[in-house]
Amino acid sequence: MKQVTGGDLKGAAATLVAMGLVALAGCTGSPLVPFSTDSPAMVLAPVAQAGVPDKRGRFREIYCAVLQARVGEVPDHRPCDEALTRLDGEPAASGQPVTLGASNRRLVAAVIPGIGWDCIAKWLHAPGTTDQHLRKYGYELRAIRVDALSGTSKNARQIRDAVMAMDLGSGAPRLVLIGYSKGTPDALEAIVTYPEIRPRVAAVISIAGAVGGSALANQAEQYQADLMRHFPGSACDSGDGGGVASLRTDVRRTWLARNPLPREVPTYSVVTLPQPERISSILRKSADKLSMIDGRNDSQVIFYDQVIPGSSLVGYLNADHWAIAVPIARTHDTIGSLFVTQNAYPREALMEAVLRFVEEDLAARGR
Repeated sequence: MKQVTGGDLKGAAATLVAMGLVALAGCTGSPLVPFSTDSPAMVLAPVAQAGVPDKRGRFREIYCAVLQARVGEVPDHRPCDEALTRLDGEPAASGQPVTLGASNRRLVAAVIPGIGWDCIAKWLHAPGTTDQHLRKYGYELRAIRVDALSGTSKNARQIRDAVMAMDLGSGAPRLVLIGYSKGTPDALEAIVTYPEIRPRVAAVISIAGAVGGSALANQAEQYQADLMRHFPGSACDSGDGGGVASLRTDVRRTWLARNPLPREVPTYSVVTLPQPERISSILRKSADKLSMIDGRNDSQVIFYDQVIPGSSLVGYLNADHWAIAVPIARTHDTIGSLFVTQNAYPREALMEAVLRFVEEDLAARGR
């Protein structure tokens, strides 16, 4: 593993807070969601009453089967009941067998990262084990590069251009857009604004997506996100300067109200909802701040703000916002032991399970 010591440790620790919205929480005592008449009319309802099919039972079957089959093959193994958070009313298991062989559809997963990714990617030096693991089972993992600190509109155009440039072969669409954190609203804006990409996209998956925004962004300014430009090895710039504003809750909810999602592209929501003890120490302050609204958060986004309207609810993961996609502890074990203390999660097994679930669900839809 890559060690960080001395001055490097001090510098990295000081700028870690800028990697996510933890740096954007601010110090003011004002409400995280202030009074405003700009917000669309809203309700908070159980998924069964909100047009969100609840498919947690089948996903649990698939994820548990993958975890059991891949013991010793992928890192950071957890028993299934510790990898998932069970909320009341989860549907029962279907009892159907789980296929663990090669993919029939050979889905291509294109990941859209969260805010600031290019600022930290070189320092993080992710090992690429998820890509290696998925290839063994006929899946492909690609990355779509978007501006680290720009708003959703600019990034949506970049997604459109990347999708149109891909050689995906003929036949049924195989491309699955996977948005992580801010990558989800980027992806949603792309499929709404650019209908020409829809025939090429089999599905959109949100993982820890900031679908309804993050209340932490409401008190933040872009200059705080720009701190990430000074991260060791950073390769990002300020872009159009709209990254933080595009994550505010009123912005995201107003956009959803005005932009119905296309029905021909199925959407899926994978939500991070950790037990409190599963939140890394460096993220606890932002989790506590969000807890003034709702304690059911992943340190950056409240659990109900991670669900795409009309999507299929896939499952709740017992992991904080970073653990699910930013493998800091694997490449920087000193930072991991001191600050990112709950970063271990079976990401490779999770991605395989999500793609197997979506592949099965698309086949059942006849898409």
